[in-house]
Amino acid sequence: MRPTIRFVDDNLISQILAEAKRILAEVGVEIMGETLRNRLLDYGLKMDEAGERILFPPEVVDKAITTAPREFTLYNRTGQPHATLGGDRVHFVPGSSGINVLDYRTGEHREATTTDFIEYVRLADGLEHIAYLATAFSMNDIEPQVSDAWRLFHILTNSLKPVVSGAFTQHGTQRMGEMMQLFRRDKTDLIARPMSIFTITPTGMFRFSEESSQNLIDCVEWGIPIEIVPVTLMGLIAPVTPVGATVMHVADVLSGLTMAQMIKPGAPILFGGAPATFHMKAASSPMAAVEAWQVDMAYIAVAKSLGLPTQSYMALSEGKFLDAQAGSETFGSAMLAALAGVNSVSGPGMLDYVLTFSIEALVFDNELCGQALFFTREFKPMDDLPTINLVRELLAEKHFLTTEHTLKYWKSDMYYPGPVIDRTNHDTWRKQGSPTLQQRVRAEVDKRLAAYQPIETDVAIVEEMKRLIRDGLYEGDLPEIPAHLDLEQA
Repeated sequence: MRPTIRFVDDNLISQILAEAKRILAEVGVEIMGETLRNRLLDYGLKMDEAGERILFPPEVVDKAITTAPREFTLYNRTGQPHATLGGDRVHFVPGSSGINVLDYRTGEHREATTTDFIEYVRLADGLEHIAYLATAFSMNDIEPQVSDAWRLFHILTNSLKPVVSGAFTQHGTQRMGEMMQLFRRDKTDLIARPMSIFTITPTGMFRFSEESSQNLIDCVEWGIPIEIVPVTLMGLIAPVTPVGATVMHVADVLSGLTMAQMIKPGAPILFGGAPATFHMKAASSPMAAVEAWQVDMAYIAVAKSLGLPTQSYMALSEGKFLDAQAGSETFGSAMLAALAGVNSVSGPGMLDYVLTFSIEALVFDNELCGQALFFTREFKPMDDLPTINLVRELLAEKHFLTTEHTLKYWKSDMYYPGPVIDRTNHDTWRKQGSPTLQQRVRAEVDKRLAAYQPIETDVAIVEEMKRLIRDGLYEGDLPEIPAHLDLEQA
């Protein structure tokens, strides 16, 4: 059997679902986007008495749950199947939403640039346990209205892997959809073979902003799978207790799922989230708090009970550097996510309340994710039951080093981490120069960046993507992308 974790009993799951549906039916959701609000009203949904919130009857939510796919597949840039999300398949993915980087050469926290982003993509492209990429952080050298497309551009030209992304403006999804379509025959082919997941985030208090409302519509119509990711802040906009917080979290996700299915039944959805604890004394909101992990495990259990694909923000740290705190927080939640069978785990590489991205941390986290994935492999006999013959062989040979059983299984059944994890004895470590964790990781970053092999992209496709980005700059007033942002200069 596959190792797993049971966190919520079936009776409590039923209660959580019932309460979440009651919130949607009696309180409803504020839809700030006029287009989405009118479409929901056209579908027959009603407003509350104050005329401020859309009400979702339980039968509408239940119908949406039945039409949401139980799994879906992401394809790479060339159109080949890359990752199937559903069941207990676990995929670790870099975190998103950073605005700073931890410069691995200087140790400085600073604003991120396009050069940093390209370096990140080329590094992440070769990480064995990072299933696909994410538009991990924003850059300060690109205008905000096209920064989402600019990040996607550099992923599409530096990696073949799928990507978790999202639009920052009401019109961003359309532009980014057109960019991805350039790698397919047409829009229908992109819908059939999606290469990205987009994040849709409710803004708290059971509300979808104008941007989230429009992006939800555009993603569904473009066939882009979406992850509904409420940022449930325990003690601020959700109860400080885990069950109450889970109820509100589930209500937020179900509202987004229901709207997507009403627009297009069968639209691929990830039941996601990024719960955090609002710490009153520090005025901080750690996603790596142990209480937040409880809500992660609870809403994932609810989603699993419904048979829906899942996402979570885990395998990350609030530490400022790659240190003991970063390692413990990342590995603890990575292991929980793997045991729970979370399909898309967003987090590796993220530090400091998802504000800072570190490629040092990403390389180290790649090893932690590999160990978590290894731990959750199927636990089953491997020519070792009955065991009596192995015991007799041990007593005869005095060791297992060269036995047929060892030679057959040692490569597959022992996990050997890369050089960032120190498994040497003290004498060997000193002979190697006593390398610290930072020194080992920085050497591995340099090695992997040097090993990157550029991929070719059709020049016409590159120019068309740049045109789409240029048209979004100052409403198309600039004749060309600024020189410092051009591909050849980045």
